[in-house]
Amino acid sequence: MMKEETKRVRYSRMAAQMKNERSSFEPDWREANDWILSRRARFFTSDTNKGGRRNQRIIDSTGTLAVRTLRAGMVSGITSPSRDWKKLTIDDADLAEYGSVKRWLEIVNKRMSTYFLRSNFYKIMPNVYGDAAVFGTGGMFLEESFDGTVSHYTSLPIGSYWIANDDQLKVRVLMREFPMTVRQIVTKFGMVDGKPKWDNISSYVKTLWEADEYEAWIDVGHMVHANTDYDDKKFASFKYVSCYYELGSSNMQESNYLENRDSDVYLRESGYNYFPGLFLRWGLTGGDIYGTDCPGFDAIGDIKQLQHGEKKAAKAIDKGVDPAMVGPVAMKNQKASILPGDMTYLDEREGLKGFRQAHEVNLDLNHLEMKQAQIRQRIQKAFYEDLFLMVAQSDRREITAREIDERHEEKLQALGPVLEQTNELLDEVVDNKFDFMLRQGLIPEPPEELQGMKLKVEYISIMAQAQKLAGVANLERFAGTAANIAKLTGSVPKKFNID
Repeated sequence: MMKEETKRVRYSRMAAQMKNERSSFEPDWREANDWILSRRARFFTSDTNKGGRRNQRIIDSTGTLAVRTLRAGMVSGITSPSRDWKKLTIDDADLAEYGSVKRWLEIVNKRMSTYFLRSNFYKIMPNVYGDAAVFGTGGMFLEESFDGTVSHYTSLPIGSYWIANDDQLKVRVLMREFPMTVRQIVTKFGMVDGKPKWDNISSYVKTLWEADEYEAWIDVGHMVHANTDYDDKKFASFKYVSCYYELGSSNMQESNYLENRDSDVYLRESGYNYFPGLFLRWGLTGGDIYGTDCPGFDAIGDIKQLQHGEKKAAKAIDKGVDPAMVGPVAMKNQKASILPGDMTYLDEREGLKGFRQAHEVNLDLNHLEMKQAQIRQRIQKAFYEDLFLMVAQSDRREITAREIDERHEEKLQALGPVLEQTNELLDEVVDNKFDFMLRQGLIPEPPEELQGMKLKVEYISIMAQAQKLAGVANLERFAGTAANIAKLTGSVPKKFNID
């Protein structure tokens, strides 16, 4: 009889399928990483803690700076830490304004804002926005925290994870591979009452620990997926299964590797009643898993052309400042110099040309710089730099959604799809934050009027308000026309319902 398949083998098979699905996206990610954000991607676990220079291809930093501006603009315009960007409410607008209901909603909303500030949410979101803009997909990992912050977020660099969709095209399977030190593994997964317990840790890690090799690196896998045996009537049943397990080390012997691969022992088996992977996909096509459209993909051609032009310009300047020289054979063993104030001796005879440039360099750098400026402008436009600079550099106390709407309505329309994708991400962020606070007793008892009613989130950030106001302009123009007609007729036109 065939040996029963272990969970480890099943996870390896799932991981292989997910890696195959992701493989077609990797060439574009690597290209975007090399030319825009050279230190962001993590395609191998060995990429961690590498301090060598990686931006060898980047000469002109226009693309990198444009990403920095976009990240700052999205934080300021969508999830600003200095002003509230969300509001809890209900579908019944009249009830939402009722005394006790309104007070409860305001209290909960303020408490949620406080705990967002206490957590590291605002430190991680710029990475999520940046990854989504450059690679099409940005992600973070969420875990409930009991240290007064309610929740803790971990950035997921592109290349370090694999995901899969459910039947509603939401990400509901997550596979991660990342390195941990022996100290981190034992502290996180093996400590019981301050002493290490080795039941769920390999003998290889135990050997390293006993040899005081605490900082040796071990690769760890983490799989999260829907629990097919979930039963909401069971107290200990989780909607999503979570399993951490050792993958091995480059220094691990083959026998230890086989022990890890074939054993049915895991660092931690647990679960979640929420999906901990939160992902922002800039643009999706059909049922694709990863983002297929983003500014980074759009601008990569211009960015590569910009670097090529900078190389050519630098080469032309070098030729003009430090030109190649030619001279007669008689100078072969003589001193020759083109340094200012230096002297080169040469006997000129009939038919003998002197020490001179090999060729004349008459390049008009103004034309080249004009072309480069056009390319920079296209890159900045691809990353919406003009729009986001207005948001990021403005005084947040003075700027209004109306001002943004009137000056950049067409750009907001272009950003519409990604704002909708962002709202889907923020829906899960707010829902989980509320659930954590409720479970930890940080939400006051709701009034009787709210019993059985569903709460909803309304986004009130600068960008969200500006997007909503885009449709109000037509109404205002119509109302203005009706008012002008009313001046001529002496009354409001009958077909215009002013209420």
